[in-house]
Amino acid sequence: MRIAQVAPLYESVPPKLYGGTERVVFYLTEELIKMGHEVILFASGDSQTKAQLIPVCPNALRLDKNCKDFIVWHLYMLEEVFKRAKFFDIIHFHIEYLHLPLATRYNVPFITTLHGRLDLPEYIPFFKNFKNAPFVSISNSQRKPLSWLNWQATIYHGLPEDLYKFYPERGKYLAFLGRISPEKRPDRAIKIAEKFGMTLKIAAKVDKVDEAYFKEVIKPMLKSPWVEFIGEIGEKEKNEFLGNAYALVFPIDWPEPFGLVMVEALACGTPVVAWNCGSVPEIIENGKTGFIVESIESAVKALDKVKDLNREDCRKSFEKRFTAKRMAQDYVHVYQTITPKEILLKAV
Repeated sequence: MRIAQVAPLYESVPPKLYGGTERVVFYLTEELIKMGHEVILFASGDSQTKAQLIPVCPNALRLDKNCKDFIVWHLYMLEEVFKRAKFFDIIHFHIEYLHLPLATRYNVPFITTLHGRLDLPEYIPFFKNFKNAPFVSISNSQRKPLSWLNWQATIYHGLPEDLYKFYPERGKYLAFLGRISPEKRPDRAIKIAEKFGMTLKIAAKVDKVDEAYFKEVIKPMLKSPWVEFIGEIGEKEKNEFLGNAYALVFPIDWPEPFGLVMVEALACGTPVVAWNCGSVPEIIENGKTGFIVESIESAVKALDKVKDLNREDCRKSFEKRFTAKRMAQDYVHVYQTITPKEILLKAV
């Protein structure tokens, strides 16, 4: 099949540092190519891929200090995509909703994976205009606010099997990885570490929108003797950071659509202690690959039981449920249900 992958432009594909959606697009793209499909990737010009790259902007927008308007670049990308629309057997969009007014007016097969939260009230009147368009969710929980959309499947994110090395030995610190933001609740993680009596290493970025929260709430808490703030780390550092941890602490306070960091930890063999929010119960097997909690006190108690978990079970859960190969196979199945039969025959 000739497949277009349309990525967000905020980060390169793959990202140089933080960037969940762009990483997933990268792993999916490379796996589809391994399967023999022809993939055309619309992304920033500093992306690295085996696919044919259509470089929309020179660099990832988040790291481009000269870029003042992110949306205009995405609209420019859509113009480039639809100029070539008839060339593709299917177009796979990863840019949330920006393309929907155009995509629904073109007679070309397309699918949209929604990667973000869907519980914002303004989404309801907007998505009602496009409720018959085909969508993929990244967790069953993510669907709930817009359960009436034309959902084709829930496809969990996947990582290459050899991306993370398995660490059989239990580490001596707690890990927090991701973003410093109110919904990720690093403040909870710090309080948990203090009560449990184990060092918390925080590897996280601070977006501009969260700078005030970081300065006012988190920065004063970093004075705690139980906290080590590392800052943003890249892909190469993640394996060692997560693999050497006693547990990943994931104390979120929002309807997390997926939570890729949980899968990264499992791939390393590291158990996860996570709040009972969003996708968490779909990813973590309570009592086997981690614990699902609802308070700081229950998190502390759960951490005491982490020592009894088998780290091999965490790795096996990853290998069975969260590989890039499985993800790509699931998407191809969806593509085939959407793509007209005469196009599929030509693609064989």
